[in-house]
Amino acid sequence: MAKPRKTAALLVSGLLLALAGLFHLLGWEVAQSAALLLASALSGWAIAVRAFRSLLLRVFSIELLVTIAMIGAVILGEYVEAAAVAFLFQLGAYLEAITLGKTRSALKALIDLAPAEAIVLRDGAQVKVLASEVVRGDRVLLPSGSKIAVDGQVASGQALVNEAAITGEPVPVAKQVHDRVFSGTTVDTGYLEVIAEQVGEDTTFAKIIELVEEAQESKAKTQRFLDKFASYYTPGMLLLAVLVFLISRNPELALTFLVIACPGALVISAPVSMVAGLGNGAANGLLIKGGEVLENLAKAEVVVFDKTGTLTEGRPAVVAIHTYGGVQERELLALAASVEAASEHPLGQAIVNAARDRDDMEPADRPEKVEVYKGSGIRGTVRGQVVRVGKREWLEQQGVAISEEVWVEAERQEKRGYTVVFAAADGMLIGVMAIADPVRAEAQEAIQGLKQQGVKRVVMLTGDNRYAAQQVADRLGVDQVHAGLLPADKVAFIQEWQRQGYRVAMLGDGINDAPAIAAANIGLAMGGAGTDIAIETADAVIMADRLDKLVYTRQLAKRTVRNMKQNVSFAVAVVVLLLAGVLTRHIYLASGMFIHEFSVILVILNALRLSRHGRGSSINRGVRRIAGS
Repeated sequence: MAKPRKTAALLVSGLLLALAGLFHLLGWEVAQSAALLLASALSGWAIAVRAFRSLLLRVFSIELLVTIAMIGAVILGEYVEAAAVAFLFQLGAYLEAITLGKTRSALKALIDLAPAEAIVLRDGAQVKVLASEVVRGDRVLLPSGSKIAVDGQVASGQALVNEAAITGEPVPVAKQVHDRVFSGTTVDTGYLEVIAEQVGEDTTFAKIIELVEEAQESKAKTQRFLDKFASYYTPGMLLLAVLVFLISRNPELALTFLVIACPGALVISAPVSMVAGLGNGAANGLLIKGGEVLENLAKAEVVVFDKTGTLTEGRPAVVAIHTYGGVQERELLALAASVEAASEHPLGQAIVNAARDRDDMEPADRPEKVEVYKGSGIRGTVRGQVVRVGKREWLEQQGVAISEEVWVEAERQEKRGYTVVFAAADGMLIGVMAIADPVRAEAQEAIQGLKQQGVKRVVMLTGDNRYAAQQVADRLGVDQVHAGLLPADKVAFIQEWQRQGYRVAMLGDGINDAPAIAAANIGLAMGGAGTDIAIETADAVIMADRLDKLVYTRQLAKRTVRNMKQNVSFAVAVVVLLLAGVLTRHIYLASGMFIHEFSVILVILNALRLSRHGRGSSINRGVRRIAGS
């Protein structure tokens, strides 16, 4: 927002201009000139200071053009023009500052939501501490109305939690034991006790604020081009003004040309659109890391999805268990869950949850020497046994023999659309677990929405088996499916499409898909289980954990880029027409500056349309927006 001192100077200058008009009507020429000179000095001083500072850095700024024009107008005795130029230029800067302040309101709202205190349980007593003093492992007590100050897991209690600050969704979410909660959210009704896992600057909420701040300071390609253009434009216009004077021998015409050449609307055309678009995204639970991401996403031709946790809900459950080698189902689950407790993969968590449901997890079963093989499986030592859990191919590579009978049963489960996980202990197969992960309710319409937006190809890359992958793809309308992939295989596919000239967007859960997300032109990640890694890896994060938000994100990107192009084209056209009007003596200094500053206001108002655009998350509203934008 504009500083109070600058605001006061602008108001006094406007008042002096109004008084000068009154003095002119009364015929008080000396008072009129004094008011105009004082108005010029008040508005022009800040402009001249910025011009001088730029010169010290060897930068020819737009303010330099205005300063020269003001001084020249005063020398020529054109006090009205000098005061009008200074006032209108400062008015444009003031309006720009207000606009950028408003578009950053989503960030300010986030900061205001940051919790200041927390109640923790220490030595059996409840203690109120500053949010910054909570440490990992603290048990945080959250009655109704509490702001949650940490990221952590619910240890006891039930409650409805408003996660709008993280996801943009206003509907409270039910939380119970083992669910995760995030800093910045609020307990609507109920009571929770949460074990702190991330605190202070490591929380999701703190990272959101940091990333939104960085994104709003970052520049898109178009914006960087305009900045570079401005560094050449100012000296170019100075030379042209000199040329106009040499040809016309009319100093007033040269000064008018110089002032009218100020591309104020052009300079702000890109940043004001980008900041407005990024602010809209932040208000809707979309973390977009800068204007360049919006530009690339708007042009994405291939959208690639992971399956588990992305097209599916990421809450898989064990639906069938087969044991071998005389091992009991209880023992199989206990061994497999002990190893998988060290994994963040949704399928591993399904096994852990199945064991908890049967009370098979014991504190003593903590694994040792755990090794994670991304996209393949996990190995660890439990109760002195080397336990391996993962894909059939990986277990066979590890020397585990799998009979034809077992494979036939596994294939039967896969044809039903289940994901099959094999488990072995000390090199012997002990069981097969079938896991089902329901498809997201909004996935089919989201994919249709992307195709309506002009996406040429929707692809699924997954490490899951081909039967489960194809079943999901057929249901959702995915164009291509590549199954049984390792993380490196996904990267190879993305790089091949890029070599073919496609701009590729990759959406995954931010954990096993991190290499593919990083390799894509635009890496996107769903919120939820993989949030911490997703925020670090992806170019954009959909905190609401809903696929229809991807449709909204791409539409927002397209609208932002379109808005920016509208602003740039309009600003260029105004400058060209004004300069032509000056040279043909149809436009003079005061009228030219009025038109120029009015164009700045129009550019700002056009960008503000992005800030106002809807907040809903339903796919139906998203499709209506697509049709109406």
